[in-house]
Amino acid sequence: MSEPLFTLSAIATDTAVLLMLGAVLALSLMVDVLARRLGLPRVSLLVLTGVAIATAARVLLEQEVTVLTAAVAEPLVSIALVMVAFLLGGDLTAERWRLTGRPVLALSLAIALVSALLVGGGLLALGFLPAIALPLAAMAVATDPAAVHEVVREAGGGGRVGQVVLGIVAIDDAWGIIAFGVAVSLLELVAGADGWHAVGRAGWELGGALLLGLAIGAPAAFLTGRLRPGEPTQVEAVAVILLIAGLADALAVSPLLAGMTAGVAVANLTPHHSRSFSEIEHIEWPFLVFFFVAAGAAADPARLGAAAPLTLAYLALRVAGRLLGGWAALPWLAGPDRRDFATVGLGLLPQAGVAMGMALLAAERYPAAAADLLAVAVAATIFFEIAGPLLTRRQLGRAA
Repeated sequence: MSEPLFTLSAIATDTAVLLMLGAVLALSLMVDVLARRLGLPRVSLLVLTGVAIATAARVLLEQEVTVLTAAVAEPLVSIALVMVAFLLGGDLTAERWRLTGRPVLALSLAIALVSALLVGGGLLALGFLPAIALPLAAMAVATDPAAVHEVVREAGGGGRVGQVVLGIVAIDDAWGIIAFGVAVSLLELVAGADGWHAVGRAGWELGGALLLGLAIGAPAAFLTGRLRPGEPTQVEAVAVILLIAGLADALAVSPLLAGMTAGVAVANLTPHHSRSFSEIEHIEWPFLVFFFVAAGAAADPARLGAAAPLTLAYLALRVAGRLLGGWAALPWLAGPDRRDFATVGLGLLPQAGVAMGMALLAAERYPAAAADLLAVAVAATIFFEIAGPLLTRRQLGRAA
């Protein structure tokens, strides 16, 4: 086989990183124009852009686009997720919780429980191993907050349904983390291992994230009311995001939950909370571009094909779980618009970072199931990041 005429490895690493990041941002401008003309969510088109970049590199250059999938992308993705979580936490003010707290809690719990039970029980019934079925059950609970938040913002807020959707997204990753801890504990108990160790680790991931978010959010709330608008507030906002992302990684706690907790603290402890959130909104989009494109670039067609039956079963069961979960919550809802929430689970299909993280952790613990778990995680990310935002927009439009 002849050597390719051009290889990414021939370019210095730093130069390749700069070129790739610049090219991704330039492509995102064309994606933005195309999304407006076609009436499609930018999120879906950005994921397809990542798929196209990865496929072109493999077919034309016979190599991987490691710049988008290796260590360079990880901090960008982490920062993007913390930004989104912080903004979602800012939506959970005491006033908003008074107006939407009941539907958020009822819907989030019902959708999480039904999704986990249906996916886990369905896969076990189909004959898949517990080491595959239980981690995927926990993975089914998580939603990609970045995609949902972007679609709701594009829709102008989405009314009361949009605010409830944002509230659910803000806390359902916490349910996902709890479900993952329960799944690992069950597997280790079945295997005769120390399940309490797994329970303790899951408890630290949640409790430590809450403590970290408060430890950073409370001082940030104190400063927000005392810094003048402009550059000082922007520096404060960026510092909060970077500290959360870095410390969450160092302490092995959930960066999403820590970011959300910090956002809640800032939003509820100071009347000037809108300043920090506005500054983050001004700078978050480039990071989200890298996040969505990197999600698409993680696709590996060769690995996806072998796990097609498992992947199709997971996709079908998760969609059914999200839909049935919304219906299951209706008896606990009140008001004339309660029927608007019956199919709200279909607006919570996008899935990316948290689910991928769960798959990676499960793959490390259970090497025999690693290939299947990662294949499903990648395929589900591509499918739900493309189809999910479309259904999210549809749900918001139906309730408008």
